[in-house]
Amino acid sequence: MVRVCVVGGSGYTGGELLRYLSMHREAEVKYVTSREYAGKPIHFAHPNLKGFYKGLRFENLSVDKILGLCDAVFFSTPLEVSLEYIPKVVESGVKVIDLSPAFRLKDLDLFKAYYEIEHKAPDLARRAVYGLPEIHIYREALRGASLIASPGCNATAAIISIYPLASTKKISYPVVIDVKAGSSEAGAKPTPWDHHPERASSTRPYSPKGHRHIAEVLQLLRELGESDDRVSLIPHAVPIVRGVLSSTHLYIDIDEQELVKIYVERYAGSPFIRIMWGSPTPYPDPKNLVGTNIADIGFAVEERARRVSIFVALDNLGKGAAGQALQAFNLSLGIDEREGLWIPPTRPV
Repeated sequence: MVRVCVVGGSGYTGGELLRYLSMHREAEVKYVTSREYAGKPIHFAHPNLKGFYKGLRFENLSVDKILGLCDAVFFSTPLEVSLEYIPKVVESGVKVIDLSPAFRLKDLDLFKAYYEIEHKAPDLARRAVYGLPEIHIYREALRGASLIASPGCNATAAIISIYPLASTKKISYPVVIDVKAGSSEAGAKPTPWDHHPERASSTRPYSPKGHRHIAEVLQLLRELGESDDRVSLIPHAVPIVRGVLSSTHLYIDIDEQELVKIYVERYAGSPFIRIMWGSPTPYPDPKNLVGTNIADIGFAVEERARRVSIFVALDNLGKGAAGQALQAFNLSLGIDEREGLWIPPTRPV
């Protein structure tokens, strides 16, 4: 049994991670931290988990406790917290899965450009493994990894959409990635923009220039030998709680069957990727994926204009965060990647 800790367990992502871990047969949660809920039972922050973590209470963060209690630790924390504590934990031999952006970028110039700070642990950033298991150049590196940097939710959808074309040299530029994202992506702490009267019935773009998740997409493309930077990611806040829908548009001369074949072959053997082409609902909807680690992919080829659109839907708290982190954790330890995650979506919601 792998002893697990969750640092930053009171937010939406931490709660979703605890929900998945409650179903994991090879992991036992020993320690969960939260400054706000320290001393209180887990269900005080997550009412849905009442009865699943009897006797376990939130505690304040202590590196000594992590080192004494845990074989692996998930950091569901802001970037600054991850940068402060993770180097000490990794150096002590405890496996770390970080859900913040602190270690996603190996290119430190790219990190500085998008996060506007100097990286405090550059050597560790270069050693970290990007935790998107469906991308073959990352998958093998996950086995035995000591530090896993879990991708951003928008970046996950974007990368899943372009990887098959980029890795087979079928991609063309420019590429425009339009993303619709639910309110839980903003986290559990309310802001004026995400207050219900403001967010409900509202659809608006945010960070349409230089969204930080585009840096992760550019990193992948460079690792695949691509040098063209004409890739844009434009997120929109939409009035749903959970979900990401990315629509990637580019112009290439390809028919729909050939396009689908590339994706089927590239994602063969990936249990959490579903190709929707040929089904009664060929275009994915994040509503059908709530609570899961699944990503659905759909396609449209407008032959007159030579426009290709790839649609990817996922749950931003599942495949976009906690589910993907647990999948990478499983692979790093040689556990079936589906462990704790192989559940069907809830419908209707």
